[in-house]
Amino acid sequence: MKIYFGHSKNIDYENVIYKVVRNNESLDKLNIILPHEKDKSAYNGRDFYKDIDIFIADVSEKATGLGIELGWAFDDNVPIYYVYKKGSKLGSSLKCLSDKFYEYDDDMSLVKCIEEIIKDWKINNGSKEV
Repeated sequence: MKIYFGHSKNIDYENVIYKVVRNNESLDKLNIILPHEKDKSAYNGRDFYKDIDIFIADVSEKATGLGIELGWAFDDNVPIYYVYKKGSKLGSSLKCLSDKFYEYDDDMSLVKCIEEIIKDWKINNGSKEV
């Protein structure tokens, strides 16, 4: 399973997302791609999104900068899941691509959201491993 975790560059993604994912033993074992982990200017071309199984987008900021990438994933039938920090004002256009929204308010609740997303994906894709 290949999971892409997109986010705005305007949030403290290294502490809010990357450390949470990499410091959690069960999540760190998964193939979760964090776009700016190795290169701050990481860019993935159109074909990249055809090979991912899940697109998780942190939409805590209204302007995520993920519009094109989300559109490509949607066009390729990649399931899109949104996570957002409690109290965030969400853009209404997000519902055009997915109705899967998960709210978090701390590190542990973000981990729980990711685990729930993976479980949902497995159920919807006929995985025996849930």
